[in-house]
Amino acid sequence: MWADCCFYLSVLLLAGSLIAAVRIYRAPYQRGRFLSPVKCVLAGVFLAAVLLFLPLHLEQFPKDFVGGINSVLLSIHSTMRLFVLDGEFDGVLAFTSALPDGVVRTGYSVVAAVLYVLAPALTFGFVLSFFKNISAYRSLLFHYGTDVYVFSELNEQALVLARSIQKKDRRCLLVFMDVFENHEESIFELCEKARELKAVCFKKDIVDISWNVHSKRSCVSLFAIGENESENIEQSIKLVEAYKNLPNFRLYVFSTRVESEVLFQTAVDGGMRVRRVNVIRSLISQTLYREGGSLFEGAIDCGTYKLISVVLIGLGRYGTEMLKALSWFCQMDGYQVKIHVFDQRNDAEERFTALCPELMAPERNGTATPGEAQYHIVIHGGMDVQTARYADCFHAIGPISHVFVALGDDGRNVEAAINARIMCERQGQHPTIQTIVYDPLKKKALEGITDYRGNRYRISFIGDLNESYSQEVILDSELEQAALERHLKWGTESAFWAYEFNYRSSVAAAIHLKMRILCGIPGASKKESELTPDERRTIEELEHRRWNAYMRSEGYRFSGSVSPESRNDLAKLHHDLVPFVKLSEEEKRKDSRVGTA
Repeated sequence: MWADCCFYLSVLLLAGSLIAAVRIYRAPYQRGRFLSPVKCVLAGVFLAAVLLFLPLHLEQFPKDFVGGINSVLLSIHSTMRLFVLDGEFDGVLAFTSALPDGVVRTGYSVVAAVLYVLAPALTFGFVLSFFKNISAYRSLLFHYGTDVYVFSELNEQALVLARSIQKKDRRCLLVFMDVFENHEESIFELCEKARELKAVCFKKDIVDISWNVHSKRSCVSLFAIGENESENIEQSIKLVEAYKNLPNFRLYVFSTRVESEVLFQTAVDGGMRVRRVNVIRSLISQTLYREGGSLFEGAIDCGTYKLISVVLIGLGRYGTEMLKALSWFCQMDGYQVKIHVFDQRNDAEERFTALCPELMAPERNGTATPGEAQYHIVIHGGMDVQTARYADCFHAIGPISHVFVALGDDGRNVEAAINARIMCERQGQHPTIQTIVYDPLKKKALEGITDYRGNRYRISFIGDLNESYSQEVILDSELEQAALERHLKWGTESAFWAYEFNYRSSVAAAIHLKMRILCGIPGASKKESELTPDERRTIEELEHRRWNAYMRSEGYRFSGSVSPESRNDLAKLHHDLVPFVKLSEEEKRKDSRVGTA
């Protein structure tokens, strides 16, 4: 009786644990879950083995309470021996030979044989996993004096950045956290790519290892670069708390969320440097810094001025950032800017106006006021790019010098860009056309595309993975260094890194300075002390126009008074959002400091 019950319970436990393991394996991974497929099988094998051994030991003791306790303990002991390759199968054979012929007698020996193979195999896997962790810790120890780059997750973005870092620093150590190897093709390929980089992989979370044991003379860069932005922010808060006083630590938080901007403005002066990486904003800034000169070079000559006529297709995250940036980027003496925006949402204009109310206000948008930012933004909502209504509206714009396409999907972006080229060619226009293509393989394949007669479409593809997550963009950006130089003309370096408002504002100033020099604005390439009175006036007024447009693109409004006491940054109200002539002499001098080389 005991043998029958224990046998069937053992089979049920073993089968149940295997089924549960398969279900856990197929389920999406959730951080912090206790059960894993291996743990599930391990528990099932252990309990099944205890039940199989129990009838063997019950025969050796009296049928009382103490005998039962002894039988259970010896069953557990035999099971433990089974896991360390010390189990003896002879006892099982002797026991089953005494059982009557039937299913139980045959099945008992078969199930026992399966357990005698499974248990040591699980032990071996556990030991192997243990030594993998030991090997990872050993690598950290051996790289004590080298720079370490730690990624919170193993994904395509982290791999691209890691590969780019390694090209510049061959001696560095790359570490990927939260790596759970399995046989899914995508995970397996990521792990293989990590091995090619000779990177160290940990199963632990990035916050679960103490990184401050590393040499204080080498740099430790931590990247919260997971797919889940909420998790990135949560990890980063813990990392800031742990390492905020260590000057050799750098933390890069990959997030586009607003809350991440204010959460990390608690950096200790002289301590850990924290930087939020908004990949979308970074791409727009880098594109304008490197290629923005084409907007001025391709401007349409209208006699007394040159017109920068931009068509922006798609007002999603990329389109919104580009529209905001163009409002201040195109502020230049001798140029006017008009931007037509197409978006499928009917309330596209209302949404953008809610972000930048004073930028879109009728008294600012499309209105020419001396000493003020001048631009004209027209948003066409409810426009499907595959309709005749869109094509008619596109043709009615008139001269076009630049087209930017960002519809949120590589395929749709390419299709819309090609269609834009076709419509422009029909009107005898040859504007610059840029579009977002995220996949680097697609970008490479699309470069230089032509029609069937070999005519090139002349479309620039930007924003692919390799470009957006390169070491030059994230860590050693030329633009970032230029922005720091701008900031140091009026603030401290610690304030530049501590407050993203300062960082973003200085980036915009650095981009615009490069364009002023390119456009030959008098005095732009000079030091402030070398300016003539006329050059100073030109630089100051132009810088103030740019600054006004920039601040409005950030959502700021005029405070209602030119008194500095009326400024309220929490409410995004500023007293200097006025025409140039209303500025104090002190504020005008600040414009000439920031606006010169």
